[in-house]
Amino acid sequence: MRVITGTAKGMKLETLEGMDIRPTTDRVKEAIFSSIQFDLLDAEVLDLFAGSGQLGIEALSRGAKAATFVDMSQKSLSVVKRNLETTRFTDKASVINMNGIDFINTTQKKFRHIFLDPPYGQGILLQLLPVLSNKITENGVIICEYEKNLDLPEKINGLCLKKCSKYGKIKISMYIKDGKEE
Repeated sequence: MRVITGTAKGMKLETLEGMDIRPTTDRVKEAIFSSIQFDLLDAEVLDLFAGSGQLGIEALSRGAKAATFVDMSQKSLSVVKRNLETTRFTDKASVINMNGIDFINTTQKKFRHIFLDPPYGQGILLQLLPVLSNKITENGVIICEYEKNLDLPEKINGLCLKKCSKYGKIKISMYIKDGKEE
């Protein structure tokens, strides 16, 4: 796993090991970031269910001003911290050990981009999406990575599905606020 482009281009990132670990592939990561690349400059991003932190780190490498990494696994956050040190983005990052749903329900911050890659098969996206319209800025995008057999709604509590793509065993969906021009 590596940073694809930007100031940390080519730097190798650590990942976690285990049967239920699913690092985002370079192909999927490139598809995600090609859709938002012009909106990253000076953005504040949230990498919820951060895992290794690769999505937030990719955003920082491409010009994001700050990234918040949230995961409830101390093991994951140790990897995030090492990856931030490797890429020299520690000063632009907040690393929070907390359940993702609890974080969303308590934070007052708003983000331009929110990356969601929660554990599969637990219905977490359907719990989170209704409250995320209050956590995203006017020009923001919510990017969801999830199992291909899950269907997410086209509209949900002020959010509108902008794009949905399949990549093998996963889907990527992007949501914007209702009424926003594409």
